[in-house]
Amino acid sequence: MELLCFNKLASTQTYLINELKEKNLTAPIVVMAKYQTNGIGSRNNSWEGGKGNLFFSMAILIDDLPDDLPLSSASIYFSFFMKEVLSEYCDDIWLKWPNDLYQNQSKIGGTITKKMDNILLCGMGVNLQKKSNSFEALNLNVEPIFLLKKYLLALEEYPSWKQVFSQYRIEFGRTKEFFAHIDGEYKSLKKAILLEDGSLIIENKRVYNIR
Repeated sequence: MELLCFNKLASTQTYLINELKEKNLTAPIVVMAKYQTNGIGSRNNSWEGGKGNLFFSMAILIDDLPDDLPLSSASIYFSFFMKEVLSEYCDDIWLKWPNDLYQNQSKIGGTITKKMDNILLCGMGVNLQKKSNSFEALNLNVEPIFLLKKYLLALEEYPSWKQVFSQYRIEFGRTKEFFAHIDGEYKSLKKAILLEDGSLIIENKRVYNIR
């Protein structure tokens, strides 16, 4: 997958979307920035941060993804591989439903996904060295581009959703200690039931992750 690296961008996600629309770039491709000033987070929040943290966005052809991957759970899928990479360097890294990377009880990163025509866009931010957006940092002295290349290598063959989900469901119990934004409200996940497609049953209602 082609990798473009910039010293500074307002947002890797915004840049990638605009360049794809203008047909200056084509999928599959990854855009990384050493520093971004107006990154896009969940619920239209901004994800800013300084040099030393990891910011990137990918454009992947949907036809290249596993046939069994529910697109509504793509954030779980892509976040899980980053969790695996980070776990090689840090203890107690886990994935909180639906798209947040945690160390112990602290959020250190997150993922958003979006469908655009026949392309899946995935943006990710991880606080490796510096706190941002009130979230903690790992204090990990590893070059962001090195981690990104390891991550892309882990994704190279796009393992099946079944493989990823079988591992993710084991740690899902930790998510039950938290709340999630559901239809504009904070909902407790204490009694949430995780289904095979990555959706949840909360208060007898099925909830999908579409971030």
